[in-house]
Amino acid sequence: MTGPLHGLHVIEIAGTAAGAFTATLLGDLGADVIRVDRPATAPAAPGDPLARGRRRVTADLKDPAGVAEILDLVAHADILVEGFRPGVAERLGIGPQQCHARNPRLIYGRVSGWGQDGPWAQRPGHDITFLAVTGALADAAEPPPYYLSSFAGGGMTLALGLLAAVWERGDTGPGQVVDTAMVEGTALLTGLVQRWRETPGLQTFTSAPFYTTYACADGRRIAVGAIEDKFYRTLTETLGLDDLPPRDDRASWPELTRLLADTFRTRDRDDWTKVFADTDACVVPVLTLDEAADHPQAAARRAYPSVGGVRQPAPAPRFSRTPTATPAPISW
Repeated sequence: MTGPLHGLHVIEIAGTAAGAFTATLLGDLGADVIRVDRPATAPAAPGDPLARGRRRVTADLKDPAGVAEILDLVAHADILVEGFRPGVAERLGIGPQQCHARNPRLIYGRVSGWGQDGPWAQRPGHDITFLAVTGALADAAEPPPYYLSSFAGGGMTLALGLLAAVWERGDTGPGQVVDTAMVEGTALLTGLVQRWRETPGLQTFTSAPFYTTYACADGRRIAVGAIEDKFYRTLTETLGLDDLPPRDDRASWPELTRLLADTFRTRDRDDWTKVFADTDACVVPVLTLDEAADHPQAAARRAYPSVGGVRQPAPAPRFSRTPTATPAPISW
């Protein structure tokens, strides 16, 4: 293994996608990750992006022998990641107290929807649930991608917290528990919107006609992000539109949206891509996953390597002195 986290030992108790994403991030950066699956769990596909870069073992969490196996792994680990509902890990015998009894230096990472306590701690939820109660959906024309709260609000926040705890622990200090709630991480992501609300003259633009996508003649879509005045002028000049309704008058947005929609429907997506290719209008095609991997910028930076026969995003970010390796498929 290479990367800045080389030498860090991580145990992932397989379960939620958010926990798997955390383990993927750590493994991508060079940590040695062992994923613990239930015996009845089907092995991950070789090209599974949320299983790459680790070794796999199985343990029956309802069998004392299986619990003992996990605690033996914990004895030599730096980090454990689990995504159970609050109280489940403790009932199984692999909660923080049981694990710290075997390894006081362990950083115990937990990711759940609502956190480990509070009146909603035991409630189920999905991405749209956490987006809704944090206000993240309030100004959205449609729900953001389904992985926003699980991966950004949960998985990435947990990864950051785990590394912060490792830093605080140092060479000799004790470990601690990192409690990550997807709903709180998602709320953290709304900071920019909070700033807009507190800044006179600044308004949200998530439903604005100059910050959305439009259907083209072939049914594919083009994305417009012409927020600043200079980009908006380039957009309208390139489209050959003049005498438009004032862009800062919200009452005119429906009419402005209609005009832009009618214009973009006159050509195919790839035609518009060529029209805007050399402009600074912030207009780009909405690509499929396969098209994204073939984009010239992605190709130049080799941003989509093949892992287990499946093209998928490369580790990020990049490091000048301790570069990460191309991830390998999960192994026994």
